[in-house]
Amino acid sequence: MYRLIKSAGLAVAAILLTAISIQAALAQHKITLITPNMTQPDTQYSLEGFQDAAMKNGWEVNVVDTAGDIPAIISRLEDAVSQNVDAIVIDVNPTRITAGLEAAKTAGIPVVGMDAGMDKLLATNVTSNGYAMAARMSSYLTDRIDGQGRLVMFVFDAFPPVQIRGIIGDAVFGTFPDIKVIERITPDVSDGGIADSRAKMTALLAANPDPGAISAVWAAWDQPALGALQAIEDAGRSNEGIVIVGMDASPEAQNAIASGGSFEASMAQDFVGIGTATADAVARLLNGKTIKEPVIYVPAILVTAANAMAR
Repeated sequence: MYRLIKSAGLAVAAILLTAISIQAALAQHKITLITPNMTQPDTQYSLEGFQDAAMKNGWEVNVVDTAGDIPAIISRLEDAVSQNVDAIVIDVNPTRITAGLEAAKTAGIPVVGMDAGMDKLLATNVTSNGYAMAARMSSYLTDRIDGQGRLVMFVFDAFPPVQIRGIIGDAVFGTFPDIKVIERITPDVSDGGIADSRAKMTALLAANPDPGAISAVWAAWDQPALGALQAIEDAGRSNEGIVIVGMDASPEAQNAIASGGSFEASMAQDFVGIGTATADAVARLLNGKTIKEPVIYVPAILVTAANAMAR
């Protein structure tokens, strides 16, 4: 009996020591997160989600902000490699920092993108699904106008993530024979797109003065939608029922949506969720697991007047 008790006690002790060792090992993990966008709200939300998860895992996280200096990220990546960190997280276009990513790969340090972009040098990239966002918003709009009417699109094909949204919008609207895209506008984005979108929408309204000549405005991001809203209000045509939709659900867009006017809906990326999912991907890698998906998608949220102020 004594031997059984002693053996059982030793087994329990071994299990406890193993658990303590695992916990200690987790606590020793060092992660470097590098961003050029610390002042951006989206980055701050993602960082919040990541750091909350990192704290629960007991990781030591070093956040490096290059304040908009993209080339500096390469040297910061090299610094992280020389410090022999366990993993690196970036939220910048990976094609612009190839040398730094190659240094990390050579050192065997996994790099995870946090809304960064897909690249073969990343273990994975965690982001929203632009295809799904555009499809959801386009479907919302076609439902609102009963599958018919004259539509204005604001697009920006020079930036691939936004280009995707326009392509999906074209595909959805193309399945409705009674929807006609009367104008596909690429605004000047030097101020985000509001001023030039307002100017171009003002000209378009003047060229189409009859009520019903424009049924809806679809914008691949919120600033053109806001510019179009201003133009419609300035022209005194808010009572025509022109439906405006955007994407990204910026605070300004949510305020406009909540007011119950022409700007009706936008898609909100779950940036806190992206940060949390990024931490989950890092944890999987630290535990020796292989991530097969080059991109991990976090669902976006449809924002309307019903939930705009609740988020």
